[in-house]
Amino acid sequence: MYVVKTCATCTMDLRLLFVTAIVFTVAVSMKRQAYFNRTAYLPCPFTKAQNISLSELVVFWQDRNKLVLYEHYLGTEKPDNVNAKYRGRTSFDGETWALRLHNVQIKDMGSYDCFIQRKTPTGSIILQQTETELSVIANFSKPEIELAQNITRHSGINLTCSSKQGYPKPKKMYFRITNSTNEYGDNMQISQDNVTELFSVSISLSRSFPDGVNNMTIECILETESITISSKPYNIAPPGHQHPQKNRIEIVLAVVFVVIFILMFFILAKKYYKKQNQANRPRRTTSALEPESSAGNESINLEEFESQIASAKPNAE
Repeated sequence: MYVVKTCATCTMDLRLLFVTAIVFTVAVSMKRQAYFNRTAYLPCPFTKAQNISLSELVVFWQDRNKLVLYEHYLGTEKPDNVNAKYRGRTSFDGETWALRLHNVQIKDMGSYDCFIQRKTPTGSIILQQTETELSVIANFSKPEIELAQNITRHSGINLTCSSKQGYPKPKKMYFRITNSTNEYGDNMQISQDNVTELFSVSISLSRSFPDGVNNMTIECILETESITISSKPYNIAPPGHQHPQKNRIEIVLAVVFVVIFILMFFILAKKYYKKQNQANRPRRTTSALEPESSAGNESINLEEFESQIASAKPNAE
């Protein structure tokens, strides 16, 4: 037996209510899911939509508290009949006969009814009712592991892990060491925002560093009703025992740095010595002076030759 509901602009007497109850015998039930701050779709599939125009119908949605989300009255929207909680948050898709509820919040979860009525000379007849159960989810942030205290061989491991802004309430959260199936973690703390109603969760881990182990990799796991989220692997090691792979990377980087430094040193040294050699090299005389110098040398040689001839003449006589 379904309770018949009417729109804000429709009136019925008991006689019409009885007739309506006879005509309306089946309701359609559906389930829909929406993401927090996204858009939800509240369907109202009308099987007789091809034969009846919207101008002949009254279509409206209301929530479980009988608050009207949207009303389409004989081809015209009636925003004045919409409750302030939903005003400006809905839009109607005339092709799919679905109502879009925008900016969905956690408090929007619940059941919604769509009614399709047809106006007749004697009143209104409900042709169809669709009930939609809406659930809202919000994805938790990726769990993050933080070091609560510097690790020493004596102090042991002190870590925290947290994840924020999710819904529904998480089932459990724990640490897991690589190559181990054991779950670690103490005192899971869950808090809920008073405005958004979203959950945040955190756990802590305090245990001694295993003997004979130089390093280990830890993950933080968050489980909800529908998904499991893992943190990035977190490598930890006591002082003096670094991860072998990290050591190799540091060695390679050091070698590359030294090679680059040596190459730069030789390049700069070569440029410096080349510049010094150019500065110390003697300057050459111009080509214009060279002929004069050679001409002077030639004149000097001729004079010496003439003097030698003059001195030789008396001897000949």
